[in-house]
Amino acid sequence: MTVTLVLGGARSGKSRFAEKLAYGAKHYVATAQAFDDEMKQRIASHQKQRGDNWVTHEVPFDLVWQLKSIDAAGKFILVDCLTLWLSNLLLAEADCADMVADLVLFLKSAKAQIVVVSNEVGLSIVPDTALGRAFRDIQGIANQGVAAVADNVVFVAAGLPLLLKGAMPQAGSTPTE
Repeated sequence: MTVTLVLGGARSGKSRFAEKLAYGAKHYVATAQAFDDEMKQRIASHQKQRGDNWVTHEVPFDLVWQLKSIDAAGKFILVDCLTLWLSNLLLAEADCADMVADLVLFLKSAKAQIVVVSNEVGLSIVPDTALGRAFRDIQGIANQGVAAVADNVVFVAAGLPLLLKGAMPQAGSTPTE
């Protein structure tokens, strides 16, 4: 089917844009972990925003395994977001590069309509810690890898989508084949 990467900064409207693309059997693959009350509120806000007509999969680590288990023609899968998944992996001292490579390989043969949301973190200052720089680097590598195999890449700023690659995905419609 089609893979779309939706990039943007924090609170840019990228998740809302991605959710509007959904149709049919909708699966939301959530990568966030709620470690504090503020994050619990953010997650609850996202859940309320998208409504009850999604099957939600909470997947902080085993993203590719989960995607493989639900991948099928006619399904819509939204991964929100690659950035939090990478944060989880990095803090768990997992092999991020291998896991990103596995994700990119999976996306090449996916049968579902998949939309991946990710933050663009390379437009800011260089982080002042080794962990911050490692995160920025793996995030940039992941975004480049997914963008390379994606059919469409959209950058969202201030709620406005800007097409970077492919065709602008249309809200709530099945893809053309």
